[in-house]
Amino acid sequence: MPDKPSITSSEIGTLWMTYQQKTLIICLLDYMIEHADDEDAKTIMTDLREQLIIYIRKIKTIFEKEGAVVPTGLSSQDVNIQAPKLFTNGFDIMFLRVIKEISMGMYTLSLGKAYREDVVKFYQDLTKITQHCYDSCTQYLLKKGILSRPPYIPMPTTVEFVSDRKYLSGLNVFADKRVLNTMELAQLYHGVETNIVGMKLMKAFSQTAKDTEVKKHFLKGKELSKKIITRLEEIIIQDDISPSVASTGSITTSETPAFSDRLMLTCDILLSNFSIGSQAFGAAFSFRRDIVAKMMLIGEDAFQYASEATEIMIKKGWLEVPPSID
Repeated sequence: MPDKPSITSSEIGTLWMTYQQKTLIICLLDYMIEHADDEDAKTIMTDLREQLIIYIRKIKTIFEKEGAVVPTGLSSQDVNIQAPKLFTNGFDIMFLRVIKEISMGMYTLSLGKAYREDVVKFYQDLTKITQHCYDSCTQYLLKKGILSRPPYIPMPTTVEFVSDRKYLSGLNVFADKRVLNTMELAQLYHGVETNIVGMKLMKAFSQTAKDTEVKKHFLKGKELSKKIITRLEEIIIQDDISPSVASTGSITTSETPAFSDRLMLTCDILLSNFSIGSQAFGAAFSFRRDIVAKMMLIGEDAFQYASEATEIMIKKGWLEVPPSID
């Protein structure tokens, strides 16, 4: 009788997906570490890289022991660390913070699909590493003044229950809307914050993409991020709340490719899928129907945009196929 059962189809799928994401992050880190101009930022990224390399090897070992082919993922061929500096003023850590937020969500979902003890522990350990890195990024950005805290409000002093269906209203443009609750404001502010990062990243990718079609796609992504920011800020401003966030870092004018078009599209799809999930989560926890409607529309736009990126990947022969059941 074997010491442990074979990995299930679910575990193959989640480990495959984790391998794709981890090899992507390693490539990003290799470039950003090379160009880091702050020792604290460099330490955060270097520590993470050292830990992720271990887990990439663990996935390889699991696949090899199970007789499964090791995924291709991304590699040193997809990054040019000698390219001029593309990210500055803390954007590297701001970008990494978003990536780690995505990772935390992915590991939670993957853990729910894990059954074998070593795979469960794999995701438990990765979750701890990711949470630590995310906190390090947040504290670094706050200390440097690159990241703003969400708006402060008066502390609640009473407990209330909804007494009128008008609490859900908001679609009637001629009717007054109730003020935002804290759950809704949190979703809206988070959307503004992450899309500012996305807008700047798409600008960087559009500057350095080699393929004309890929370049146009990233320019479209930049405009989509702007559109989303405007939509969300409009709701926040209606309650006399400033939606502004700090600088979130900067992009240089370099046009020299730092990453392959395949890597940038892979990252683009990851961020777009994160946006789709965020909008669904935001809609689920918002009560005002105008907010729900806007978030669903944003989610649809993000889906269409991600689908276009996938089509380009297929056309170029860059999309790696996940393990099949046959």
